[in-house]
Amino acid sequence: MKTNKTIKKILRIGLIITILFIVIFLFHIITAKPAVYESPNLQVSRIDFKSDIDSLQAKQICSDLRSIKGLTSDSIIVKRNVVVYFHNNKITNSEKVYNELMSKRPYEAKRYILPSHLASKEVCPVNQNSFSYKLSQKVNQFFN
Repeated sequence: MKTNKTIKKILRIGLIITILFIVIFLFHIITAKPAVYESPNLQVSRIDFKSDIDSLQAKQICSDLRSIKGLTSDSIIVKRNVVVYFHNNKITNSEKVYNELMSKRPYEAKRYILPSHLASKEVCPVNQNSFSYKLSQKVNQFFN
C-alpha cells in the first residue's frame, strides 16, 4: 500500500514538473524576439605578412586592428604569417583597413586579394533546394 502511494506521488510530481517545463518553454517561444544578424554586412578579409608573427607582434597587430572603426573586435585570427579579420562592409573595406593598419606601424605585409576565378564561386556548401535545408529554414522561422 505504501509503495503505491509513493509511486503515485512520484508520478504526480513528475507530471507537475513536465507541465511547468512545457509552460515555461511555450512562454519563452511566445515572448522571445527574433535574432537580428548583420551577416550580410559582415565580410572576412586577410592580410599576409612576410614573416611569421610571434606572440608579441600578434598582440600589437590585434590592438592596432581593434582601434580601426568597422572591425568586429572579437573576430581577429592570427596564424603564422596571416591575419584574418571580420569587418562591417557598410563602414569600411579591406583596402581602408589595410591602409590604416600600415599607417600605424611599418608592418611588412600585403593585402590578400581573392583571385577573380574564386570570387565568382558560391561559398555556401549547403544545397538550398534540398529537403533538409528547407525543413531547417521552416523550423528556424517558427522559433524566430
